[in-house]
Amino acid sequence: MRQEYLVPAQDFSVAGVASSNLKRLLKQLNINPFTIKRIMVAVFEAEVNVIAHSFGGRIVCDLEEEEITIQVIDTGPGIPNLDLAMTEGWSTASEQVRELGYGAGMGLPNIKKNCDHLTIQTKAGEHTHITMRFCLKEGE
Repeated sequence: MRQEYLVPAQDFSVAGVASSNLKRLLKQLNINPFTIKRIMVAVFEAEVNVIAHSFGGRIVCDLEEEEITIQVIDTGPGIPNLDLAMTEGWSTASEQVRELGYGAGMGLPNIKKNCDHLTIQTKAGEHTHITMRFCLKEGE
């Protein structure tokens, strides 16, 4: 099953809408609550990053029997230094974003902590493509 959610740029009034819709679906599918929590943390962080740092994007969720793959694809401008961006507390968020309570520099580190598998493809000046995988079978 595939679900897709559009994420606009710079509109924090919709922050969490995509992740909340996905959460409802996962509950209906009787996914383990602990797994749902991990997925929600990662997807919410990615959703906020798209809103705060890109020109918009989309979240694509592929639900299979044994795993969930979630891709977050934005329209740019890419992450200039991925190593720094993976450092807890490091942020390029604008003052305006920080005033709204976002931009603490925990987005990518929290995504990494909650995924079973994570890949990030990015290039400064271009888009970022994050792929997160979550195992649904116990012990994997």
